[in-house]
Amino acid sequence: MTRLIRRLGGPVLASALAFGLAGAAQAETLIRLGHVLSEGHSWNIAARGFAEEVTQKTDGRVKVEVFSGGQLGSEKDMIEGMQFGSVQAGVVGSGSFQTVDQKLGIIEMPYAWQNREQAFAALDGDLGAKLAALLDKQGIHVLAWWENGFRHVTNSRKPIVEPADLAGLKIRVTPDKVRLATFEALGAQPAPLAFGELYSALQQGVFDAEENPLSIIYSSSFFEVQKYVSLTGHVWGAATLAISKPVWNKISPEDQQIVAAAALEWGQKQRDMVAQSDAEMIDKLKTEGMAFNEVDKPAFEAAVQPIWDANAEVFGKDLMDTLQSYRN
Repeated sequence: MTRLIRRLGGPVLASALAFGLAGAAQAETLIRLGHVLSEGHSWNIAARGFAEEVTQKTDGRVKVEVFSGGQLGSEKDMIEGMQFGSVQAGVVGSGSFQTVDQKLGIIEMPYAWQNREQAFAALDGDLGAKLAALLDKQGIHVLAWWENGFRHVTNSRKPIVEPADLAGLKIRVTPDKVRLATFEALGAQPAPLAFGELYSALQQGVFDAEENPLSIIYSSSFFEVQKYVSLTGHVWGAATLAISKPVWNKISPEDQQIVAAAALEWGQKQRDMVAQSDAEMIDKLKTEGMAFNEVDKPAFEAAVQPIWDANAEVFGKDLMDTLQSYRN
């Protein structure tokens, strides 16, 4: 063989080496995993841990690279990309999946969850399985349900104590029908906007207010452009670690098991980060000059009841009964 290679010379040898390298490249599945939050957020920290573990435990057969801060586009862009395989994976706020199936909005219905443990039990149980099946039909495979957390209202004008205090406030919300309807019912003037444009919109006064978990309020430096934090806790949101189904199907069953196990392991770590973070965020945001206040939650819950009535048919009896079984 050595004599043959010498006789054929450099060009053929180079071609043979190139062919071998191409074969090696094809054996590796490269997953570009995106999200819209900052590098310091728990989504990114957990995503990087997940990436390292998968790459290491599969000996590089599945390699994951993480892109933070919307480098792969908005959540809507990433969802569409995952459906077609042009975006391999993402950590996406669960409410954003309403663009492909409205039933995914059930997770983020206003005041759906009394505490995060209720939500975890539901998503790690029957509700999560049923919602994952809906996304599977849309070409997206759910690896694990991570956490976004309870959302609160910030604004630059005044403390929000009861729904009437929201009257006339221009508030940025995520681009889904349920969230828009919720804040319309509360008397505000909601409008959607891509997350990456939010800071400058608040800075320029295009919006008076926004609503997000405390960790995002801090990591995105909204304390520089907002004064008041009203602890509405109006929505608890999941984060969905998802992968394009066409990409998932290319991974061997053995490596799929490694990826799935790492997704769950880092999901639990990410949830732990959120719990620890929430305990610290109020002090950090107060230090940055933000003023906190409690709200009249019964008044808020009563004001959004029509949203439940209006969406009962959208979600259907099966999903509504499943969700309710975890709220009792």
